[in-house]
Amino acid sequence: MNILFCSVPFRPSVGGIETVSALMAERFQRSGHRVVLVTQTAGNAPDTDAFEVVRQPSVQRLFALVRWAEVVFHNNISLRFAWPQLLLRRPWVVAHHTWIPTRGLAARLKRLVLPLARHIAVSQAVASTLAVRCAVVPNPYADDVFTRIDDTSRERELVFVGRLVSDKGVDLLIDALALLARRGRHVRLTVVGDGPEDAALRRQAQALNVADRIDFVGRRVGPELVATLNVHQVLVVPSVWEEPFGVVVLEALACGCVPLVTRRGGLPDAVGACGVVLPHSDRPALSTTLANGIDALLGDPESLDHYRHQVAPHLERHTRDRVARDYLQVLTDAYRSHATQSAARVV
Repeated sequence: MNILFCSVPFRPSVGGIETVSALMAERFQRSGHRVVLVTQTAGNAPDTDAFEVVRQPSVQRLFALVRWAEVVFHNNISLRFAWPQLLLRRPWVVAHHTWIPTRGLAARLKRLVLPLARHIAVSQAVASTLAVRCAVVPNPYADDVFTRIDDTSRERELVFVGRLVSDKGVDLLIDALALLARRGRHVRLTVVGDGPEDAALRRQAQALNVADRIDFVGRRVGPELVATLNVHQVLVVPSVWEEPFGVVVLEALACGCVPLVTRRGGLPDAVGACGVVLPHSDRPALSTTLANGIDALLGDPESLDHYRHQVAPHLERHTRDRVARDYLQVLTDAYRSHATQSAARVV
């Protein structure tokens, strides 16, 4: 098939969509399909991908690409890239990695055109917010990068990985560490990431007298992140936002960390039976819930081993090959259905 792959953000921008788009486009191309990826992200170097990348296409180029395509795939729905599709009516598949807002003109237009496409949702939580039938296909992770490192000692206890923004709940995690310290349990936390809350979080740690237990190490990716995860026991995801999924959970599991997450959005799907999903708490009570969960998990080494033994079958569902195969099945079904309908109209 000729697949037009639409990803509004793409490399060199860094994020979950960018990562998944690169992984899936490469796998589609490797499976024998011709892939052209269109993006609004400007490039600062020649593209070396196996597939063609078209950046910030003109109106004419976008229209020509949709006409060339035998199936159009949106990694998150984009009205910017959808308008030729509405005119040419190519088979259309949309993968939903996040929530479509309920307010605003763009949100209403996106929901209005949903019945024209077939849909993939990255979690049951995301699928439940869409008034269309969805195939639930969870996100992949870079299974050739995130692995356990032999003979590595897990001398560190807690690690957080993510943007330092209020929705991620790192302030509540710091409160939880202070609460644990008052109980006499002193644990260490590594904070991996950067963002606008960095300075405020450091001041909070100082004010609560736990700064000596927290290492802010900045953003880490690739092998450096793998090495960091391999020396920690527990990944904490204290989000107060409804996370659509949580690829960082898969990356941590592959590196031997046990996840402890809040019951937000698709995080339970990402964890499966491989970690602890905390009971739902409102923000004022979440620090105590986090502290209790950390205390219980670190105090029971056998439970850590139990969770790690569940990881291999869980991650098999999230390999790039498996997810790409499931995506391609939806794309193939859309293509064949469209071909059948077109043949029937001709007759």
